[in-house]
Amino acid sequence: MENKYQLATFAGGCFWCMVQPFDELPGINRVTSGYMGGHIENPTYDEVKTGTSGHYEVVQIEFDPILFPYQKLLELFWPQIDPTDDGGQFHDRGDQYRTAIFYHSEEQKALAEQSLLEVEKSGKFTKPIVTNILNAAAFYSAEDYHQDFYKKEPNEYKGDRKKSGRDDFIKAHWRN
Repeated sequence: MENKYQLATFAGGCFWCMVQPFDELPGINRVTSGYMGGHIENPTYDEVKTGTSGHYEVVQIEFDPILFPYQKLLELFWPQIDPTDDGGQFHDRGDQYRTAIFYHSEEQKALAEQSLLEVEKSGKFTKPIVTNILNAAAFYSAEDYHQDFYKKEPNEYKGDRKKSGRDDFIKAHWRN
């Protein structure tokens, strides 16, 4: 990774649905689906999906902070999720689908905490915000078939996303 790039890591439920919103934007070099936060080294999807490995499904974003500042990533992250759901996201249930912002620096931590306060103060939600802000841990890239899933399997991706209720939630809570 060139020095000009930084990393941002977000857990927003199923990583398939979290790649596309960040992908192919100016200043975003790469979006990788993977796992973070668990107690197994090099976990497989089958291990993570059991919910017992402690990992979150995440997207790790390699970005140029001059072209796409971390604050803009946060502004894009929040409207992809239900920050009040501590049991998963939409139809994906289990600890592996919880939401979190994994920070890679103290600056990212401070910006993430400020953004969480802004979401709390926004009045969009009556339930408490439960999205965690955690120190980034070891990142494990998901298997190849999970990478860029929305491009490789567009029909399956669109069907799963529609069935999940994610887009209906986003429209009802974030786009008003």
